[in-house]
Amino acid sequence: MTDRTIGWIGTGVMGAPMCHHLIENDFTTYIYNRTKEKAARLIENGATWCETPKRVAEESDYIFTIVGFPEDVREVVLGTDGIIEGMQEGAVLVDMTTSSPSLAEEIYRQAKTKGASALDAPVSGGDIGAKEGTLAIMVGGDEEIYDELLPIFHMLGENISYMGEPGAGQHTKMCNQILIADTMIGVVESLLYAYKAGMDPDDVIDIIGKGAASSWSINNLGRRIAKGDYQPGFYIKHFIKDMGIALQEAKRMNLALPGLSLVHQFYTAANAFGYEDLGTQGLYKILQHLNNISD
Repeated sequence: MTDRTIGWIGTGVMGAPMCHHLIENDFTTYIYNRTKEKAARLIENGATWCETPKRVAEESDYIFTIVGFPEDVREVVLGTDGIIEGMQEGAVLVDMTTSSPSLAEEIYRQAKTKGASALDAPVSGGDIGAKEGTLAIMVGGDEEIYDELLPIFHMLGENISYMGEPGAGQHTKMCNQILIADTMIGVVESLLYAYKAGMDPDDVIDIIGKGAASSWSINNLGRRIAKGDYQPGFYIKHFIKDMGIALQEAKRMNLALPGLSLVHQFYTAANAFGYEDLGTQGLYKILQHLNNISD
């Protein structure tokens, strides 16, 4: 399979280590990122820099994107000098950004006009999962194209599933984000309670992280809070974006999600305090503010 060329667009916290896995597996790789400096290590490791997403697509059999926001996806895929303009017949575009289901459907249709294919394949697992190749990958699109890309997905993740038609991967990611967003409120409240009670947060995580309250968030992001580490594995600002998509889709489906609406306000408060570039564990700092607790 390594005779197929890879295009990679988006070399941030998630994208850079994911792309590195494919380079390590001997794929010829062409890359683009809005800020070239963030792609420097990948270039040093053998990737070829391209000046536009279109140029990446012209050189690649499989083009992967993982960027920030739906508008970024639209720009690099459907915009001037975008991927669709450069896609060759038989090529496959795999958008791994958490984006809107309706945009995934639109991209799928546009790829078909070029005799190409598109999958929406958002991921979960944060920077740890990206670095360790243990991501969950949820995929929408044509099942035969999913089967074709499955060996590559296994280089990036462990829990990989075909979810259905175009947009189904993004709908699944919305389910994931709703659950995590709500869970993070419990994580930060739990650990602030532990702090106020004079307990060692690591000792608390050691026990509750193995019982009925166990979750990925408490066992991974909770440890970061205990260390005072708020660096992003996943940005607060991106979670605000994801919750906005979920609420918009819920409205379209005439579905009430009051819990998500309340959590969305809490994350928005983090943004108002200037914490949008922290990891989601940075929500802990909002509770500190509300309770007049300093670091």
